[in-house]
Amino acid sequence: MPRPHRLSGLLRLCDPFVVLLLGTVALAALLPARGPAAEAVGTCAQVGVGLLFFLYGTRLAPREAVAGLRHWRLHLTVLACTFALFPLLGLAAGPLVPHVLTEELWHGLLFLCVVPSTVQSSIAFTSVARGNVPAAICAGTYSGLLGIVLTPLLAGVLIGTTTGFSAHGLSALGTQLLGPFLAGQLLRRHVGRLVSRISRVSRLRGATALVDRGVILLVVYAAFSRGVTDGVWRELTPGRLAALGASEAVLLAVMLTLTAWGSRALGFAREDRIAIMFAGSKKSLAAGLPMAAVLFGPDAALAVLPLMLFHQLQLVVCAVLARRLARTAPPGPGTPRTGAAQPPGSTRRASPV
Repeated sequence: MPRPHRLSGLLRLCDPFVVLLLGTVALAALLPARGPAAEAVGTCAQVGVGLLFFLYGTRLAPREAVAGLRHWRLHLTVLACTFALFPLLGLAAGPLVPHVLTEELWHGLLFLCVVPSTVQSSIAFTSVARGNVPAAICAGTYSGLLGIVLTPLLAGVLIGTTTGFSAHGLSALGTQLLGPFLAGQLLRRHVGRLVSRISRVSRLRGATALVDRGVILLVVYAAFSRGVTDGVWRELTPGRLAALGASEAVLLAVMLTLTAWGSRALGFAREDRIAIMFAGSKKSLAAGLPMAAVLFGPDAALAVLPLMLFHQLQLVVCAVLARRLARTAPPGPGTPRTGAAQPPGSTRRASPV
């Protein structure tokens, strides 16, 4: 296996953004926003989420999304895994309440199960494992696009109205998620060019990524600060946290197994099976955290914790699995050359991570 592929997997395990997330959680624990400061942070987070989804709208090219529909069986399989199998497994974890998981942690687990698939890490691991990279790009794009509507609706149905989710979340859906996204699509011809030009300038190449990550860190700080001031974290004992981690490990193992065996039973080629396995078993931290802030509002503290844990777990497990698949790949030309034609920047323009 080429050395750059190994390096790519290692870099994913040492992602500086994960370190920033952990630092943000520590900052919220030591110096939580209170009173007027908390209101200001919450307002900034709401504005930031709207800006984030506006930028998502400017980056998604409808022409590229339509072109990827040629491989519709693969994309339907990934969508079924993301928005059907995952939620069913989340519901199956219901009997773990209250002896293993608290009801709040289970709600966070259910929300994790309806979040759209990730894009960038799925592409990276598919490439390492010598899978169908263009298919992974399109699958993540469709998942992120449909997730803007399906994630809030599924979360409202599965979690119910007892948490205040539907009253707060669905009322904010149009103003903070759908509205900005559609505005970005309508203005894409003009704003999209500006964003592309900014991304091509070397000194400003990371400007759009800085906005994405900055908003996510702000959302995490606001949610965890509210959890500290409300005393939510006192209920989260080390035993409960370990039980949540074990539950998510089982969830990930089951999804990896189902996507691997199911795609084989459906007759997909090896390269397509790899794309289905990685895109169908992952969840997007970048899309899920802003959605949680909008949909759960003040109750987002415990809702975001399962997603943050699952994000790190999927990176570690899938990095090991991708390297193993690369070692067992048949010799000869493979799809990475096809995927290599896609510039790295196209993954960021296609859809949220």
